[in-house]
Amino acid sequence: MKIDFILPDIGEGIVECELVEWQITEGQEVQEDQSVADVMTDKALVEITSMYTGRISKLYYAKGEIAKVHQPLFEIEVTDDGEQNQSEPEPLPVDEVNTSTGSTADEKQDVLNNEQGLISSSNEKAVASPAVRRLARECGIDIHQVKGSGKNGRVYKEDIESHQTSSSEQIQTVSHISAAVVATQDRVEPIKGIKAIMAKQMLDSVHRIPHFTYAEELDVTHLEILRAQLKPEFAAQGAKLSMMPFIMKALALTLPEFPILNSRINEDCTEITYLSDINIGMAADTPLGLLVPNIKQVQNLSLLEVALEVNRLAEAARSGKLKPDEMKGASISVSNIGVIGGTVATPIINPPEVAIMAMGRIQTLPRFNDKGEVEARKIMHVSWSGDHRIIDGATMARFCNKWKHYVENPITMLTQLR
Repeated sequence: MKIDFILPDIGEGIVECELVEWQITEGQEVQEDQSVADVMTDKALVEITSMYTGRISKLYYAKGEIAKVHQPLFEIEVTDDGEQNQSEPEPLPVDEVNTSTGSTADEKQDVLNNEQGLISSSNEKAVASPAVRRLARECGIDIHQVKGSGKNGRVYKEDIESHQTSSSEQIQTVSHISAAVVATQDRVEPIKGIKAIMAKQMLDSVHRIPHFTYAEELDVTHLEILRAQLKPEFAAQGAKLSMMPFIMKALALTLPEFPILNSRINEDCTEITYLSDINIGMAADTPLGLLVPNIKQVQNLSLLEVALEVNRLAEAARSGKLKPDEMKGASISVSNIGVIGGTVATPIINPPEVAIMAMGRIQTLPRFNDKGEVEARKIMHVSWSGDHRIIDGATMARFCNKWKHYVENPITMLTQLR
């Protein structure tokens, strides 16, 4: 008998997704738990597996089309043994696929440890993880043409890169005239997934929220010295100590004195909700686009715990493995543009938050000390954007001064840390 496979819940609040690639074709025999499709939500690439054993009789969507949650994804013809599975499937555990550009050794270990991330070698399918298949698609490479270096011909990331290098060398043999013609052609592609969601959110934020930006200069010389002293101890406990944990703990100490920056307002701006927890979002630049996971209850975490969470969420964001609850509930956000470049920015507020801060890069610059002498100092510029409906410039300035005091004199945080 024929059964419609219903696309199950693949994340809280997600109602549709892009069909990135079919791993099956009409008429193909499939086994239960076999990978059938890759779909892209607004947060990550998700692998869909079959709940039945049978023959694919119809695909309801073409590659690149938008599939609807709780609607038929494909039709499958099953034997009588499959009748017991005719009920609508339970929500699918989201096995978000690693798209990190990290080390190949780590990627191989992930593949060995996560059997759900592999493709069956049956039906002449290339043996590779979804992350490797995605890399091949992004590079415009037919993965079946790539010689795998792993067991049973399994294709790894370095095989894709080697194949791409080889192909590039061959392409260079094409005449310069042909290359010039190709280079002048315009390329059009749709805005989808996370980039489309970000575009809508940022447009909505700018239209609804009257932004104002407040910039300040911080002397982080003492903080950099302290960070260098603590790095070995943190590393011994598995944590990479960046500037971010100090910034977050300083915020957690300052916000209780300025609760308006840790608040929410309703749609028509007639009511303010002051939040009890300080959940700090951190903007992450990922292969999927801009993601803003957040660390919950920073006020209750130690510096080490914050550092471990920063590391974990950054890696999860890069690999597309963030959970839905890690993407919601932030009360204020921080964007560290300085790791890429730039000193001053005008960050856009991430609704329903009312403030956001952008950190610029740290520079060694000449500054006068208390004796009037010029000396080299570590300087970082920060840019705050506030919701001018409820935050005024004077409040932002006082708040920033208090927070700046903790950052520039990190030893003073010890009197407040719990």
